[in-house]
Amino acid sequence: MKKYKRNQRIGALMKIFAEKPNYVFSYNYFSEIFNAAKSTISEDMAIVKELVSEFDYGKIETIPGASGGAVFVPILGVKEKTEILNELCSLFSHKNRILPGGFIYMTDIFNNPNIVLNIAKLISTEFSSEKIDCIITVETKGIPVAILSGQRLNVPVAVIRKNNKVTEGSTVSINYVSGSSNNVQAMSLSKRSLKENSKVLIVDDFMKGGGTCKGMADMMREFNADVVGTAVVIETKEPKKKLVDDYLSLLLLNDINEKDGLIDIHPNYNLLK
Repeated sequence: MKKYKRNQRIGALMKIFAEKPNYVFSYNYFSEIFNAAKSTISEDMAIVKELVSEFDYGKIETIPGASGGAVFVPILGVKEKTEILNELCSLFSHKNRILPGGFIYMTDIFNNPNIVLNIAKLISTEFSSEKIDCIITVETKGIPVAILSGQRLNVPVAVIRKNNKVTEGSTVSINYVSGSSNNVQAMSLSKRSLKENSKVLIVDDFMKGGGTCKGMADMMREFNADVVGTAVVIETKEPKKKLVDDYLSLLLLNDINEKDGLIDIHPNYNLLK
């Protein structure tokens, strides 16, 4: 088999880790693809570990022992988090996004892979230390954020539907009260989507009253699942009292001035501490 130089192995290691974060690779795996001894791989890993730390990409965690390995945990630094949050505020606050009735057009943002990837980077950074088995979201705009967050955290995604579909098989359905309109609505989740006793992260695009997130949390009790966190991209300033207490928002929407074409939105500065 071909032998590779150290600089070639380092480049390949960085690519492998970046493409599959939060996945544990064994030293045996690297030994086979690089045709190198485990001791050599261990030395390579020390270099990669230092590089990742130096460039503030996150951290490489090594697992000791005969069956040891390594995992790349991507974590954003304060500088990169600040840049992403400011960019998101700029995108969401553009005056041409205001719709009649004081709503914001956001579909194009949540359908842009590069923007959503940055959102996923923020969410995965904040929950990188949590043990998560699955990400839960509700259709529709939250799906891209949940999918890319799941890729970053190396966990599957389960999508709660607002209408039952034959292709979902047997489902669990509940009614919940919308926090913004106080209307009773229904949501359902396929029984095959989530294992019982899973640890889940709830992800959604927007929170006003918190009714949807509370509904998802209530749904999780039907699966005996443990909600370890809730993340939303944007929350509104009002109502101040939400139907959920423990959640993380990336952006805070203070006001929409339809007359003057102004959207007052700013980052959650707690993320930058």
